[in-house]
Amino acid sequence: TCSRRACFWPRVVVVAAGIFSPLSHDAFATRLSHLAPLADQTAVTAPPCERRLVESIAALRHLVFPSLRVPGEFGESLSQTVVAGFAQLIAEACHVCGEADDGSRADRFFASVPATSALLALDVEAAYRGDPAAHSELEVVVCYPGIRALFVYRFAHVLDSLSVPLLPRMMCEFAHRETGIDIHPSARIGSAVFIDHGSGVVIGQTAVIGDRCRIYQGVTLGAKSFDRAADGTMRRGYKRHPTLESDVVVYAGATILGGDTVIGKGAVIAGGVFLTHSVPAGHLVTGPRSELRVLSMDATL
Repeated sequence: TCSRRACFWPRVVVVAAGIFSPLSHDAFATRLSHLAPLADQTAVTAPPCERRLVESIAALRHLVFPSLRVPGEFGESLSQTVVAGFAQLIAEACHVCGEADDGSRADRFFASVPATSALLALDVEAAYRGDPAAHSELEVVVCYPGIRALFVYRFAHVLDSLSVPLLPRMMCEFAHRETGIDIHPSARIGSAVFIDHGSGVVIGQTAVIGDRCRIYQGVTLGAKSFDRAADGTMRRGYKRHPTLESDVVVYAGATILGGDTVIGKGAVIAGGVFLTHSVPAGHLVTGPRSELRVLSMDATL
């Protein structure tokens, strides 16, 4: 008897003019030959396992938020999953990027978990206090994409600050796929931050966000332009994204660009504003007032 895989290819059929016909061995082999250069490539090392990453993030989330635990799920078993999972992920990330791993970065990451959890508690409280639609902090933890994104970001930021390669970006891109909120792990975000609704929010690598800021859906904290080095390559490592000082509110659809753009403490940026220059503390920024027309749909009028 042959294996399922070995028996599959003779049964492949093609559709031509609505007629199904068996694909000959020679035709199938010819098609395979086009892919042979790719199939023959081998990987010396592999990136961190995405399934392990998802499982480890889920365990960490239940560890940090006990209200999410299902019956029979205990903190001790979650801790074991988190330690084993992230230790392996960090080791894999270092290995695939050609860096030595002596376990010290993992040790510092696990030591940071309680403090990071305390920061997340402030985010949850800020979301509950900042949204009259929220009935409880449990609802915020379970349902709010902004909290999911900040949860992943805050732990990814710790790994990024420890110079763990690749893994922080993988974590934030996982959160991006889940929530539609794109936060670079190198961005600096203060405490008690509320990202409401969240879809389409982009927070760039060198963005700085102060304490108690509120950001609504569709907001971009982006780069105004990209500098190039003398050899024409993209310049890296300089501040390209804006700074929001504490207590800033940025409403839906606003775009704020530029590394030298600073939004002063307590300023409010109205929805839809396109901004490329700094704003003093305590100021309101609005865009041009559009002219609205209200027309009757009654053809007799």
